[in-house]
Amino acid sequence: MDDTRPPADDAAEVAAALRLSVGRIARRMRQAHTVGEVTLSESSVLARLDREGPDSPGSLAESERVRPQAMATTLAALELRGLVSRRQDPADGRRAVVSVTDAGRKVMADRRSESVQHLSTVLEQELTPAERRELLAVLPLLDRLGERL
Repeated sequence: MDDTRPPADDAAEVAAALRLSVGRIARRMRQAHTVGEVTLSESSVLARLDREGPDSPGSLAESERVRPQAMATTLAALELRGLVSRRQDPADGRRAVVSVTDAGRKVMADRRSESVQHLSTVLEQELTPAERRELLAVLPLLDRLGERL
């Protein structure tokens, strides 16, 4: 076992180590690709719309935990590039609903493909099959943690 790891029962130490590791991974993944020149916040919104379907700007802001003004800026940039479309909610004409477009799906697919290929290469070169299985087993915990933050 790696002696540099914090004790598992010390939540603050685990949190600090996790923040450093995840931050490093996120920075390096962002630096690794430029497909579509989509920002991290734009990418997150596109992925959410692609995964969960059309949604209102207010609901997206809440889900992404950003202010409505920040979401409006993100959506305007995506709409300007044709990556999302906005229409009136058929159930409530006062409300807008945003959907990812085919162009937005293509940008996401290109971005995923490049990111996944890069990450796959590093995983294969740097981790043993047993280590990759360990990492896979932890992913549900990281997903759950990400949803609760």
